Amino acid sequence: MASIEERVETLIKPSIEKIGYDLYDVEYAKEGKNYFLRVFIDKTEGIDLEDCEKVSNEINELLDEADYIKEQYFLEVSSPGIERVLKKERHLEQNIGKEVHIKLFKKDENGKKEYQGILEEFNQEKITIEIETDKIEIERKNIAQIKTIYHW
Repeated sequence: MASIEERVETLIKPSIEKIGYDLYDVEYAKEGKNYFLRVFIDKTEGIDLEDCEKVSNEINELLDEADYIKEQYFLEVSSPGIERVLKKERHLEQNIGKEVHIKLFKKDENGKKEYQGILEEFNQEKITIEIETDKIEIERKNIAQIKTIYHW
């Protein structure tokens, strides 16, 4: 059975795209005693508060009618931010040739828990980044998080 995130994404994606936005990601999480459904949206010009409100109004009734989430939850609609977490294959594909920061679950054989470099390529098993002139291959099962880097 599909996760809540996958079901919600399938439900709301057409409505979000219809009003001119891209659905970047959906996250459902329990923090303390509260549940949160976070919907991350994007568009070329960037996202502002009015965009978040517009999307929230568009999907609220859909979510209520579908009733996928039995617990009471807070709906948050926002931008994925400048430094974005790369979770999906399409996120990785869109960032080939860009600088990324990778955190591992635990130190690797080199004693490192973090890497920063240019995303060169990826497949189901590994991610390859270039650090200066070296190419480093990291097994995906060891990666806790990958995100883009924005230099201010």
